[in-house]
Amino acid sequence: MSFLRYLMLLSLIVWLGGLVFFAFVLAPTAFSVLPSRHLAGTMVGRSLGTLHWMGIISGVVFLASSILYGRLTRGTANVFAARHVLICLMLTLTMISQFGIIPRMDTLRASIGEIDSVPPDNPMRLQFDALHVWSTRVESGVFLLGLVVVYLTAASL
Repeated sequence: MSFLRYLMLLSLIVWLGGLVFFAFVLAPTAFSVLPSRHLAGTMVGRSLGTLHWMGIISGVVFLASSILYGRLTRGTANVFAARHVLICLMLTLTMISQFGIIPRMDTLRASIGEIDSVPPDNPMRLQFDALHVWSTRVESGVFLLGLVVVYLTAASL
């Protein structure tokens, strides 16, 4: 049983820790240290893809461990427990970003070239900026939901 609790907590630590590191260390550092914003954006974009896969794997590990833990300790899997529903929502948001928002941003970046060289009122730049806002909102939503899952998990163990 303690191994399942360990997997549940580890998966949350990896996912939320990655989000914190990305938002507060990697992205700001990339944009302040690298010689161009284009290079920083490329690095951040690739890192975000890796972060998404870490989140997807962590979410699946959490769900499997938590459902099995519930089954073994309480006799019921309780698939619709709040923490499971929130993890599914986090996974959905992560996949929307990974397979919907980010590919569209990458396509725009490839067709525009350096984003900063395009006027702010350019339709493609406006679309890119709007997608960036949505990407940030989605990642923030995943993080906030994750904090709730941590609380619910801690309260139930």
